[in-house]
Amino acid sequence: MKNKDATLNSASAIVGQLKTLYAQAVTALQQDLHAYLEQRTIPSKNLRAAGRYCYPKLTVTWKGTHLDEADELAILNNRHPQVNRAFARFSRPGTYSSSITRPDLFSDHIEEQLELLIRDYNADCSVSVSNQEIPYPYVLDGAGLDLNSVSALDLMRHFPATELALIGNEVADGLDMKDESGHRPLALFDGLRTDFSLARLRHYTGTPAEHTQSYILMTNYNRYVDVFVAWAVEQLKKPDSPYTALSCCGYFTITKDTANPEELIANSPWRKHQMPAYHLMREGRQGITLVNIGVGPSNAKNITDHLAVMRPHVWLMIGHCGGLRPSQSIGDYVLAHAYLRDDHIMDDVLPREIPIPPIAEVQQALHEAAVRVTGEDGDALKKRLRTGTVVTTDDRNWELRYTLSALRFSQSRAVAIDMESATLAAQGYRFRVPYGTLLCVSDKPLHGELKLPGQANHFYERAIREHIDIGIEAANILRDYGTKLHSRKLRAFDEPPFR
Repeated sequence: MKNKDATLNSASAIVGQLKTLYAQAVTALQQDLHAYLEQRTIPSKNLRAAGRYCYPKLTVTWKGTHLDEADELAILNNRHPQVNRAFARFSRPGTYSSSITRPDLFSDHIEEQLELLIRDYNADCSVSVSNQEIPYPYVLDGAGLDLNSVSALDLMRHFPATELALIGNEVADGLDMKDESGHRPLALFDGLRTDFSLARLRHYTGTPAEHTQSYILMTNYNRYVDVFVAWAVEQLKKPDSPYTALSCCGYFTITKDTANPEELIANSPWRKHQMPAYHLMREGRQGITLVNIGVGPSNAKNITDHLAVMRPHVWLMIGHCGGLRPSQSIGDYVLAHAYLRDDHIMDDVLPREIPIPPIAEVQQALHEAAVRVTGEDGDALKKRLRTGTVVTTDDRNWELRYTLSALRFSQSRAVAIDMESATLAAQGYRFRVPYGTLLCVSDKPLHGELKLPGQANHFYERAIREHIDIGIEAANILRDYGTKLHSRKLRAFDEPPFR
């Protein structure tokens, strides 16, 4: 079984084989767990060594363009297929492979890219059993297993467990990694890394990871959640709504037929979860997810480390900021076109001197959404929406160190400061997920306008609904871009074929 290899030419057949091998491994692991828990039957070491619990592996080979070396012009013109997209492309001829988890969840993503690689490169594809075992914690859901009679240490003696030494971001961070066969990575994340993040997403957001949609809004204030949820419930009630359900923090779902949805949501256990998420679901994961990531760059990095494995089409920061210019007013917007990274949380994996470029399509979508929602354009909108540099700091009381920061802020021409946006943008750059930031000025500490209780309530009532509406409209605009949204400026020199 370990060396069995099936060569296939159809993307759908490849995905079907991945599903079969994955289901076999999960079933075998669950059956052996049952046998151990009920009769203390120790699983066969020989079967395990043969790959009984292993993820399937997908291997794709591009042999390159074979030309007559004497025809120099042909070589120059045909060295690489002219593929004008940011994914499903090879940087060089060779063999690429990755272990695959949850092919049921990622089938559309895998099939889309395989079809393009087969069509444009005549790539050869095969499915086999990898040498990575599925850790037992990832197959417990729905298996009806009673783990109270054994310790985790007992299970680890006989079943594969999560080994952090085997999980990382080396591929995304540009390390040239090859497996024991000399294959380069096919994707940014292998089966182990993906399963690790799927579990973390459930833990942090209080929702099934598979409900995550392709268009993600992130905020740093719970009042944005209230407005989004109310809007989502309204959408579900529309007879022609493209949305099918609202997956809520606390592991329950609202549909158009749910009685008293607002009360159900208000009384839900969302406070138990660190970063509550709400997924307004649509066919093909084309809906909108909102995550309240809380405050600070650590949270921003944490959640995007895990959201990245879902391969969303975009994530947008829709939150509050401090205005740094005297011409700004409370409730004005800031569209970030550059970031000054004072978050310090990623300096070792993405040095601060690396520029984080704006994504043109996202910038245009956010601006156009602001025009549509506010009904203003030109000079009228410019009075309320400023484009400029956003500073992201890890110091919640940065105002108390203003004399140390003022020169740097001034040199960067910063117009706003927050604690998440640059981190989210840097993570989008790092994981090849298009990103953008539209902030709302909630205070101006350098100019004596602080967020005092009475002022804050007035600000929230006036600004939050419009701000969320702009984020939602931007997601709708970006949905029309489809796969064209993905930018080649996010690709590295030697990028894995899959996005």
